[in-house]
Amino acid sequence: MSEPSEWLIYRGAGEPHGGITQLPPPPPWRDFAGRGDNSPDDEGGTGDAGDGGDGSADRRLGGYRHEAELHRPGAEELEMINAALYLRRPLLVTGSPGAGKSTLAHSVAHELGLGRVLRWPIVSRSALQDGLYHYDAIARLQDVQLAAHSAAGPNGADGADGTDRHDPSADIGSYIRLGPLGTALLPSEQPRVLLIDELDKSDIDLPNDLLNVLEEGEFGIPELERIADRLPDGEAEVLTDDGKKVRIKGGRVQCRAFPFVVLTSNGERDFPAPLMRRCIHLELGRPDHQRLATFVRAHLGDEAARAGDDLISHFLERSRSELISTDQLLNAIYLTDAAAPAGRDRLADLLIQRLDRPR
Repeated sequence: MSEPSEWLIYRGAGEPHGGITQLPPPPPWRDFAGRGDNSPDDEGGTGDAGDGGDGSADRRLGGYRHEAELHRPGAEELEMINAALYLRRPLLVTGSPGAGKSTLAHSVAHELGLGRVLRWPIVSRSALQDGLYHYDAIARLQDVQLAAHSAAGPNGADGADGTDRHDPSADIGSYIRLGPLGTALLPSEQPRVLLIDELDKSDIDLPNDLLNVLEEGEFGIPELERIADRLPDGEAEVLTDDGKKVRIKGGRVQCRAFPFVVLTSNGERDFPAPLMRRCIHLELGRPDHQRLATFVRAHLGDEAARAGDDLISHFLERSRSELISTDQLLNAIYLTDAAAPAGRDRLADLLIQRLDRPR
């Protein structure tokens, strides 16, 4: 193989080979191994109290964040974040793609020890119900029918004495799972961190639908409210977004500590005034060289940041007139550092393509 293609794993030659074994470890932000060990002495700072064992903190904050001098937010950024904490108001963070909007939620959770970030990624079909809870009525109906069939006696009765020994309302909680927003509103002493990501991608109704829940900090589950008087102590055990079981009394979820809610937007649409007045608004500007270098250092280490310093400068120069993302910069520095191809600058330009160019 010629020298310029030594880094290639797939060669397009049509002949099977074992080159996949030569693939290096994935970039830290694309590592989904999901280490379960949260010990603080994990190499590279992987142990994290706010990670939940799923690697999400490493992917967002960087596996080298404890070795790097992390970016210190500017005065306005700090003030708006703390204003949202003090006022118990959602923080609406706007800015260009890759400006660090989502990372902000993980940074707050990490520094304040608030556990795993509850993330609700918004798409065009997202509805308020998706964030609150999901009730699997079909699975429950199937289980009730199967139970009735297997328990029926020879005369079609449920028991030897012909009585119905199964109350279908008793296990209804097994078919209810709280969503990220519903889990964030569970009563707790410390607030959870909820990231409602890319709200501007929702349909026109969702921002308005969020108003009452975010204002009141509570919501009802009609499936439980209707039968609360038939439940033991009026409670049902349901599953949370964390995969844990909690008891809901009276079919209502009411927070004690209002969650730290981060709403992010790439500015693709305007939001209604009622939502805006209930939020603290933070606009993230374009990062400078120092912030980008710190960002790269946190994810790839100091050596990669130094080697990619020229790519950072070129990225900043292009970003003055083009819409490009810091995610693209990370990809370029990682690949040109790990593979060290001969056409380094050409490959970097291929990876950092402008996002506002018609396709």
